[in-house]
Amino acid sequence: MASAITTLAADAPTLSAANTGFMLICSALVMLMTPGLAFFYGGMVRVKSSLNMLMMSFISLGIVTILWVLYGFSLAFGTDSGSLIGWNSDYVGLSGIGITELWDGYTIPVYVFAVFQLMFAVITPALISGALADRVKFSAWALFTALWVTVVYFPVAHWVWGAGGWLFELGVIDFAGGTAVHINAGAAALGVILVIGKRVGFKKDLMRPHSLPLVMLGAGLLWFGWFGFNAGSWLGNDDGVGAVMFVNTQVATAAAMLAWLGYEKLRHGSFTTLGAASGAVAGLVAITPSGGSCSPLGAIAIGAIAGVVCAMAVGLKYKFNFDDSLDVVGVHLVGGVLGSLLVGFFATGGVQSDAAGLFYGGGLAQLGKQAIGVFAVLAYSLVASALLAFLLDKTIGMRVTEDDEVSGIDQVEHAETAYDFSGAGGGASSRSTAVPVSVAAASKKVDA
Repeated sequence: MASAITTLAADAPTLSAANTGFMLICSALVMLMTPGLAFFYGGMVRVKSSLNMLMMSFISLGIVTILWVLYGFSLAFGTDSGSLIGWNSDYVGLSGIGITELWDGYTIPVYVFAVFQLMFAVITPALISGALADRVKFSAWALFTALWVTVVYFPVAHWVWGAGGWLFELGVIDFAGGTAVHINAGAAALGVILVIGKRVGFKKDLMRPHSLPLVMLGAGLLWFGWFGFNAGSWLGNDDGVGAVMFVNTQVATAAAMLAWLGYEKLRHGSFTTLGAASGAVAGLVAITPSGGSCSPLGAIAIGAIAGVVCAMAVGLKYKFNFDDSLDVVGVHLVGGVLGSLLVGFFATGGVQSDAAGLFYGGGLAQLGKQAIGVFAVLAYSLVASALLAFLLDKTIGMRVTEDDEVSGIDQVEHAETAYDFSGAGGGASSRSTAVPVSVAAASKKVDA
């Protein structure tokens, strides 16, 4: 993702209505991804916890938006302090920003950059929720979300994308969020589930998706919104880099979906809709950090690798006995690691920067930088997230009771159910043949 750049006054850009409009559209597309994620996750769980799954994504739109305006934008993109965090009092409450004030070095207003970045901050904790299905108190999840974005996401976003952030200065390439979003969320998911434990019946009961059409709808919305997520991360549309990223997003996603389905057919004997949806998401995750540095042929390779490896990785939870409910670790953590590291192989040196990977004569230098970024974010997020979950579990408690989990978290936490058939009738023919109680009673008296 492009970051703030200081320019000479003579070269200072002017506001571009085209780029501003483009970025507002991209921001709306990224916002759509969070409801899309809610549908994707909501269809994958059992019916008794589908509303809770939807709400765990939707609540992020509320909590993170407010925190971003109050202090999150300042921490992530304010003036650097020690290469670890930012701060700018003008960004607090977004109160000191002029309506036509431009983001440094670009032709879009600061407000536009802030709202685009807000949508990234919103979806990242929502990604974590898929690992925790069926068993977490909604109030505890809401508090965890607030604490996590403050302690983990805002600082990591500064490391990766903020001017002066240590990973940014090191030269780590993360076009749109392989480290800051996907590895961050996937490592956090792993940290939390190691603390809160497994669902009742894990590896014993069937826990099949209750609505595969809902999963496919969510995957389609994610795929659609991801074009804003990726292409918009160049913060404009002047030099063709965003167009390359748009193409690579489509290409890698298609390749990953086909690769996942191929692996699934060979391994399990069937092409499943869940596999198609999961493969597409794996490709989207992997191309997010790498698509601005590779060619379309490279994007095919990255997507295909991610599709196969992520399909293999989702089974690790059974081997290592951790309950990643909806495969956040297998898809987002593994896909994010792959996409970030593969930059070191497939970067052409001719798209977003002149940094070239191993296959294009760049040696191992960029791969080394990518590895530092990957494992620094993974380690920090894993440890910090586990500590936050541990503290919450020991104070207010993270999990619902076993009885509540078995009976259904939707009714317990939200006093609702996803599907209410109590008022469903059988149509006109049913109504015409129904016998009113009073008529039936009268008939019995006559017979007597």
